[in-house]
Amino acid sequence: MTQAHPTSGPVADPDCPVSLDLLGEVYRADAYDLPGILEAIPATTRAKLAVYLYGKSHMHQLGLTVARACSRDDLVRVAGEIGSVVHGQSQLKAPKAATPAPAAAPQPKKISLGGSAAKGRSFD
Repeated sequence: MTQAHPTSGPVADPDCPVSLDLLGEVYRADAYDLPGILEAIPATTRAKLAVYLYGKSHMHQLGLTVARACSRDDLVRVAGEIGSVVHGQSQLKAPKAATPAPAAAPQPKKISLGGSAAKGRSFD
């Protein structure tokens, strides 16, 4: 079967401040490599990237990670009040998963048929 329309590969989002290749590199980087990649990006572009990623629901956390590598001034310069919010959230410590308190061993229910209404009845 033939395709009804030609495909030319991935198309970059015009709002993304970096190339598709660099975006992929940032997305795939581990915690060890990411700081080096971000350091090579100019400060203003890095701040734009942080805000761009923050605005994408599936890349929100990555946006906060990139924002940690930005100054508050750069984020405010490129995004205004939103930049200030992104900076503030990026500086918050990630909430630790709550450790459930050990549950007490459940007490077995005592069952008594002594006061049962069925006492003395026949169920034939």
